[in-house]
Amino acid sequence: MGEHVSPSSAQPAKAAKRTSSRTRRSSAEPAPAPAGPTAKAAKPAKAARTAKAATTAKAAEPAQGAKPAKAAKPAKPAKPAKAAEAVEATPAAGPARRTGKPESRLAMVRRARRINRELAEVYPYAHPELDFRNPFELLVATVLSAQTTDLRVNQTTPALFAKYPTPEDLAAAVPEELEELIRPTGFFRAKARSLLGLSKALRDDFGGEVPGRLQDLVTLPGVGRKTANVVLGNAFGVPGITVDTHFGRLVRRWKWTEQEDPERVEEEICSIFPKSEWTMLSHRVIFHGRRICHSRKPACGACPIAPLCPSYGEGETDPEKAAKLLKYEKGGLPGQRLAPPPDYPGRPAPPLGAGDEE
Repeated sequence: MGEHVSPSSAQPAKAAKRTSSRTRRSSAEPAPAPAGPTAKAAKPAKAARTAKAATTAKAAEPAQGAKPAKAAKPAKPAKPAKAAEAVEATPAAGPARRTGKPESRLAMVRRARRINRELAEVYPYAHPELDFRNPFELLVATVLSAQTTDLRVNQTTPALFAKYPTPEDLAAAVPEELEELIRPTGFFRAKARSLLGLSKALRDDFGGEVPGRLQDLVTLPGVGRKTANVVLGNAFGVPGITVDTHFGRLVRRWKWTEQEDPERVEEEICSIFPKSEWTMLSHRVIFHGRRICHSRKPACGACPIAPLCPSYGEGETDPEKAAKLLKYEKGGLPGQRLAPPPDYPGRPAPPLGAGDEE
C-alpha cells in the first residue's frame, strides 16, 4: 500500500506555489506610479505633444467676431514733382516759363519790384527820350509824339522851337505854316489844332506858364493823363506813371496787370511800387520795350530779366539770333535824342533826313 499524506501537510505546499506565482507576475508588470503631483507630471510624452498642438492651433484661430487682417497693398510708385516746382528745360539764353499754381499777389509784387531793380542796373541812364529845355518844350514835344517815334519828334522840334519859342509865339502862329513844320510827325492838322489851342490856354489862363498840377494840365487841348504825367515827372519832379504802348505791352507780358485801359493800368501799377519809383520805372520799362522786348518779335534770348519773365519764349530764344534784334545803344545804333544826357552810352540821333529810326 502507498504512503498516507495528511491534510495539514498539504496546505504549506499550496501556499508556496501561490507565492511563487505572484512573484513572477510582479516582476513582469511595471511598478505602479506614486500618488500625488509627481504622478500628474509624469504623463506619457504623446499626450503632452497632443495638448501642445491643440493649444497652438487655438491661438492661431482669429478671435470670434474679429475681421481677418487685410493683405498689405503693394507700395504705390513715387509721384512726380509738383507742377508748381517743376521748371521746363531751357536753352542757355534763359529759363522757360514756370507752370503750376497761380502766382499770389505778394509773389507778383516781389517779382515786379525785382524786375525794376534789375532794369535799374541794365539802364542806369534811362531818361525821357524827347529833347527839351523847359516845361513848354516838353509839353509840345509830348503832344507831337502821339502816333510817331520820339526820334521823329526830336528831328522836327528844333525848327519849330526856333520859330515859336514861347506859348505866346505859338498861339499867334499861322495854322498852315505850323502844319508844314510839324508835317513829318504825322496827323499834322489835328496836332496843329492842339498846339494852337494849348498855347492860347497857357497864354490866357496860366500867365504863359505850364501848370505843375495834373488837374490843370488835363484841361489843355490835346493833353491827357499820359502827357500830363510825362510833363510832371520830368519837368516838375512830380512822380507819375507814363502808360504808353511800350509800357502797357510789357506790364501785361510780365503779368503785373491784365488791364487794357491806360488809366486802369496806371492805377494798378501805382499800387505795386512806391511813389518815388513811378517816374524812373516808366523810363526803364519804356527803354526795355524799345530795345529788347519788342512788340512783334521780342529778343528773349538776349533779355537780362528772362529768369523773371512769365512770357519767356514768345520771341527769339537763340542768343545769337536775339542779339541781332537789339536796337539803339544795345544794338550798337544811335539813340533817339539829338542831344542825349551826358551819361548816355550810345550815339546821338542823326538830324532829320539822315536815317536811323526806331
